[in-house]
Amino acid sequence: MRALITGITGQDGSYLAELLLEKGYEVVGMVRRASTESFDRIDHLKDKIKFAQADLLDQLSIVRVIEEHKPDEVYNLAAQSFVPTSWDQPVLTGEFNALGVTKMLEAIRYVDKSIRFYQASSSEMFGRVRETPQTEKTPFYPRSPYGVSKVYGHFITVNYRESYGIPACSGILFNHESPRRGLEFVTRKITDGVARIKLGLADKLALGNLDAKRDWGFAGDYVKAMWLMLQHDPTDDFVISTGETHSVQEFVEKAFGHVDLDYHDYVITDPRFVRPAEVDLLLGDCSKAKKELGWELSVTFDELVAMMVDSDLKLLSEQKK
Repeated sequence: MRALITGITGQDGSYLAELLLEKGYEVVGMVRRASTESFDRIDHLKDKIKFAQADLLDQLSIVRVIEEHKPDEVYNLAAQSFVPTSWDQPVLTGEFNALGVTKMLEAIRYVDKSIRFYQASSSEMFGRVRETPQTEKTPFYPRSPYGVSKVYGHFITVNYRESYGIPACSGILFNHESPRRGLEFVTRKITDGVARIKLGLADKLALGNLDAKRDWGFAGDYVKAMWLMLQHDPTDDFVISTGETHSVQEFVEKAFGHVDLDYHDYVITDPRFVRPAEVDLLLGDCSKAKKELGWELSVTFDELVAMMVDSDLKLLSEQKK
């Protein structure tokens, strides 16, 4: 089996590449030719992966990659994935997250409609939630340009499945974190901040809304669900979540508590980090995935927080030497 992964240099892409290589796949990573492209997360895999240059904004480059490498499966993980940036760059976010998905699907339709396609949908599509918990049938009400763009990507995937018979699916993944999470995301910002304070490299941590609640899981568990979705016949859409919700404040408390510190002494609220339109509560119901895919979680919320704090302590301690 051969898989093409867009966004292979990101958190999910790196974990997915590891999983597929373990399963004996040939893995092709689609990367942009960009001066800022970072391969840190997949450095340990670079000799096992083929790389192909293309861009989600360039239709012809995608067609060429698919024609040349003939993948059995395509995992479209590439996106402008940081919600706050989507207010600063809403047009670019739409081009990558909405039209980029269409260009991937068009390339598959043109080259080989039997290619199985996975689209990375997001719990941010639920936004101002219409019901709790959220299922595959919950109406979307996105609250950011990012969420809006993901709704387009989600429904265009459904449309190509129903219109052209392409075996395409969307994974509606709730927040999933790991030590490989980017520093701009709140969870990693917290664990990096805790490690810096513990090591004497910082004395304060500035955050936005501590009351927002999210359903947080481990990214390594969630990429297994992606693979399981593409093995499922017929292809369908699935919510992937833990079924638990925790506030940002709870995450902060656990992270500081892991190193025996009281967060009240270090955390300050900065209005700059508050969203123009907040998503107050996300809580997913993944019972369909558990029943039909046999998917299970392996890492708890407490274990995830501890894993990330320990990783940042190790990373920063090595940099201090």
